Amino acid sequence: MGLQADCTVRFGDRTSAGRAMLETNELLFRGDFRLKIPFADVKSFEAARGQLEVVFSEGTATFDLGRRAEQWALKIRYPSPLLDKLGVKPTSRVAVLGIDDESFWHDVSARTKDLAHEKLPDADIVFYSAESKAALDGIEPLIPSIKRNGAIWVVYPKGRKHVTEGDVMAAGKAAGVVDVKIVSFSDTHSALKFVIPVAKR
Repeated sequence: MGLQADCTVRFGDRTSAGRAMLETNELLFRGDFRLKIPFADVKSFEAARGQLEVVFSEGTATFDLGRRAEQWALKIRYPSPLLDKLGVKPTSRVAVLGIDDESFWHDVSARTKDLAHEKLPDADIVFYSAESKAALDGIEPLIPSIKRNGAIWVVYPKGRKHVTEGDVMAAGKAAGVVDVKIVSFSDTHSALKFVIPVAKR
């Protein structure tokens, strides 16, 4: 995730403690009630006196974030591009496996020319699609193809019961890698980053 914080949120006549999460394209809150505020739906926002006030189509939500309020406001105003969150650099050697997203392929190919739709030796990053639990068995065979300090991003459906975040984490652990980061890959998918444990590099 980009940023997350335990805080109190006021929305309409409701107030709840919970966790706020600032994703690539949306602001989320999980407490006694839930909020999902796409940046595209935000009409205005302001950070003042430790509070972030967000006005969107459903009303006004006020996040009590303390000194983090201004940082979050800046992230909403200037969101980091997805490829920056995924760590793709102009020098990155990247393999994209099974991800049927032309816009993603276009963005990655504009960032780096060392790119393929198949496994590459000594890859810096492998993006791997896992649309089912069975596909998670494919994580372990990818490990030898990445650099010792490389990464495997497993891209899987959001909010679906047939393959969950817990399933992906467990599969990575069983394969011998550790999860270090999760980001919102798109409106429909999340991406979980795995790396080789430092002690085994």
